[in-house]
Amino acid sequence: MSTIDTKTQKKYNRWVVILSIAIPVVVAALFGIRIPDVGPFMFLPPIYATINGFTAILLIIALWAVKNKKLILHERLMKTALVFSIAFLLMYVIYHMTSDSTKYGGEGMWRYIYFFILISHILLSIIVIPFVLITYIRAITGDFERHKKMARIAFPIWLYVAITGVLVYIMISPYYT
Repeated sequence: MSTIDTKTQKKYNRWVVILSIAIPVVVAALFGIRIPDVGPFMFLPPIYATINGFTAILLIIALWAVKNKKLILHERLMKTALVFSIAFLLMYVIYHMTSDSTKYGGEGMWRYIYFFILISHILLSIIVIPFVLITYIRAITGDFERHKKMARIAFPIWLYVAITGVLVYIMISPYYT
């Protein structure tokens, strides 16, 4: 059972809804904004791809930690994964506000594979936002039973998004100019 009252829960739920809508809308809007005279930040994609890789590793280790009752370690790893995801998002937006989009140059089956991975990555990165937020809120409020239930949904989606972020970078990196 939750250790917070209904009023507080409603406040958290409101923030989940606001952030789940605002983050994708703001990111999409920022794609249309180009910061003049800054030059491309071509150094960012390998950095934010690496952050995605570290996020995937943190998520896997955090799963191991919770299964082995190392709850403090699990909490720290999950908070770090959340911070990494926020850092990724900030760098991703900065890159796209300062650089033209890179077109994938692969052909044949690789093109279809790339676009499948890219589209599923983008869609799931939007879908995972409320799941991660709700899972996090349930943990910090002590609602661990419901936290575990939501984590069973959030974890595989978040892990998929982190891993496919790295794959997208690897597949498109030869075409960066």
